[in-house]
Amino acid sequence: MINLGIMDKVGRNVALGEVNDANWRAVADVAPLDDQRGYVPALAARYLLLSTREQDWNSLAVHADGTVVGHIMWARDEDGSYWIGGMVIDGAEQGRGAGRAAVRTLMGWLAERGDCEEFRLSYDPDNAVAEGLYTSLGFRPTPDREGDEIVACLTAQAAPATAVGRETG
Repeated sequence: MINLGIMDKVGRNVALGEVNDANWRAVADVAPLDDQRGYVPALAARYLLLSTREQDWNSLAVHADGTVVGHIMWARDEDGSYWIGGMVIDGAEQGRGAGRAAVRTLMGWLAERGDCEEFRLSYDPDNAVAEGLYTSLGFRPTPDREGDEIVACLTAQAAPATAVGRETG
């Protein structure tokens, strides 16, 4: 479990863990709000399949106080940057800060790697919620595009401080 001690807005500890035999169904069933389906799949199962089939992406379950509330994935690009993608927080859990805490936890964990210099992610230009979240964390748009999506980046050095007490295992 990747646990940096980061809490969401309601005081739950948000940690990331492997998708395994005990939780894969809960992760696969994570569904966004209906109005977000233009930006993310109807279920996180699509991201699980992507990470299994393409093997570039690594899926993680998002836990809030031990309960699966979402999915997030990461990959390392050929240029050495680390990509954050495939984040879906269950519609019933949104607005509580689990997504922000998940991104901060993932960045903190990846930043501990000696080779992490930059984070990248992409989002639909019409997705104001995603843009607001990522901008508030320090991501800035680049001239690059991933399909129709805006690519944003943040140096690992400029990432928000996240280590509050790390437990893994």
